[in-house]
Amino acid sequence: MHVRLASYGVIIHEERILLAHWRDRGRSGWTLPGGGVEPGEDPVEGAVREIWEETGFHASIDELLGIDSMIIKTSDRLIGGRGPMQALRIIYRASILGGELRSEVGGSTDEARWFDLDELADLRTVSLVRAGLRLFTERPTNGRLID
Repeated sequence: MHVRLASYGVIIHEERILLAHWRDRGRSGWTLPGGGVEPGEDPVEGAVREIWEETGFHASIDELLGIDSMIIKTSDRLIGGRGPMQALRIIYRASILGGELRSEVGGSTDEARWFDLDELADLRTVSLVRAGLRLFTERPTNGRLID
């Protein structure tokens, strides 16, 4: 079984969350900014790099929220002829240090945008967003929990 290691940031500021629009081979959805960790790359550095590539923002990684593991069956893989894959997704709480919102060009995402938290129910999101928000709400942030 192939294992894919990736790291992502949950970035929430003033009751808004930063998401990237993922699209590949006819599938799409809003996701947390982040992605695959390169061989030999530290997962924190991978998250910072991916957030920059997908959103145009320089980010700090503030806290490890958790690791989400998911098995993708052979029949659900985007590229045919490959066996099942385990996706190990490291999820961090992150914050913006600087930069300007922009969309990635030529990558796996095609748009980055801030959304009010109450808009999420109406968005087509990937399972990673639910996993990240669940981990985020389980931890105190600035002395409070996000509802």
